[in-house]
Amino acid sequence: MKLLQDGSTLDGFRIDSCLHSGGMAHIYRVSYADGRADPGFPMAMKVPRMASGDGAENIVGFEVECNILQALSGPHVPRFIAAGDLQRVPYLVMEYVQGRTLQHWVEHHAALDGAMIATLGIGMAQAAHALHRQHAVHLDLKPDNLLLRSSAAARHGPDAGADANAKPVDLTVPAGPMLLLDFGLSFHAHYPDLLAEQLRKAVGSPAWIAPEQVVGVRGDLRSDIFAIGVVLYQLCTGHLPFGSPRTPAGVRQRLWVDPVPPRSYRPELPPWLQEVVMRCLEPEAARRYPSAAHLAFDLAHPAQIAVSARGHNTQPTSFWTHTKRWLKAAGMHYQASPLVSEQISQVPIVMVALPYENASDATLYSLREAAARSLGIRPGARLACVTVIPDSLSNSSVDAQSETSVQRRYLAWLHEWARALNHPGHQTSCHVLESGNVAQALIDYAVGNQVHMIVMGAATHGLKTQRLIATVPLKVAMAAPCTVILVKQGLPFAHLGGMALASVQGIASEPNASAPI
Repeated sequence: MKLLQDGSTLDGFRIDSCLHSGGMAHIYRVSYADGRADPGFPMAMKVPRMASGDGAENIVGFEVECNILQALSGPHVPRFIAAGDLQRVPYLVMEYVQGRTLQHWVEHHAALDGAMIATLGIGMAQAAHALHRQHAVHLDLKPDNLLLRSSAAARHGPDAGADANAKPVDLTVPAGPMLLLDFGLSFHAHYPDLLAEQLRKAVGSPAWIAPEQVVGVRGDLRSDIFAIGVVLYQLCTGHLPFGSPRTPAGVRQRLWVDPVPPRSYRPELPPWLQEVVMRCLEPEAARRYPSAAHLAFDLAHPAQIAVSARGHNTQPTSFWTHTKRWLKAAGMHYQASPLVSEQISQVPIVMVALPYENASDATLYSLREAAARSLGIRPGARLACVTVIPDSLSNSSVDAQSETSVQRRYLAWLHEWARALNHPGHQTSCHVLESGNVAQALIDYAVGNQVHMIVMGAATHGLKTQRLIATVPLKVAMAAPCTVILVKQGLPFAHLGGMALASVQGIASEPNASAPI
């Protein structure tokens, strides 16, 4: 379809200007031309290219995006406005979000440190997880399709009218959610997969496509995790981990080839960051993060990452190792993945909230048993052990190191409590929060870390008291974004032969005590 002229109208929309003319679509800035009230945000119209030389994937991808964008909601996707008749004039009108794509940060990768890269990675992972929870997989994540809204000061574009020699490049990461763009190659569990049905070939951007996509498997959320790993690799090194392959044979190499470790290019990068990136880029999907929420969790808590040789290595993988992987990949049969929602539910992040004081041994025992049942037989599920201490506790001592010592004491106690779980295949991390509002601190932690389930002790007050005073468990249960399990103590002390157990206060003050909890 030829370019629409500025000032022309289409189905009640006025074409204000052409924002972008790409290989698959034209994008225009539009406004209402028929007197309708302004929606309160700028709008953009996307019109697919349909010239004689354009491929079928243009119109198929456009139809996919029309279906999927209408089914999505939330701060990580542009708002849907309208769609045109595919038989007459196909178009898609959506919210136009001003900002910078991640390509801006990739181009200035040398100025990024580990903390900035982790912040950008958390934004990508949170956006992908929000999409996965709506039964969709993007399958075309790359820097140009990841957008950060501009701050008010940068609303007019990057360094507009500025001398690059006089003004340093702004690499500040704006606060707010990252947006996902371009759903033309996406998969949604509730809609027919038109790309798989009509094109019958692997589709995606060659530099970012996941190994399972290469062999035609679509709908696996871990394909998006692989793509995030490619973008993280770019942010770390400025290079593409697998180059820019132009042939199917070149793309297939990622089924068995490891990229050069990022620290080979930049030795100053922290090993934990390389550990995360290389795990995302595992050729086998089962060896990557099981969900984007787990990826975001690790990036937000780097001190909790168990760094293996993968994180410290600076040498490329040997030819012999790649040869063995090539032989394995030649006979590998890739299975279609389960529904996105099923994959997420199989690898939950379970949070157990432990009171820092005045908890009976029976309560601590029951919390451990409930946490073990919640993890169940789900390989890859994660347990986050959390306690909230009051702000005043770490400031109560004149010792300048009091805050650090209090944190270390309670972290040691949490690790001691969790050690008895002994669940192989599950990651466990411990976190001490400081707040004067225990319930709100737990809720904020659950929201910020995409927690699927909260396990905590039930209030010991009577029902009459709870009607007058909102207890911490009641506040959490009312406002939490996920399932909350309230546990009542159930340890049969009579059957333990009167064995004395240390109280929680004793454990907290003596974290290295050998007495069982």
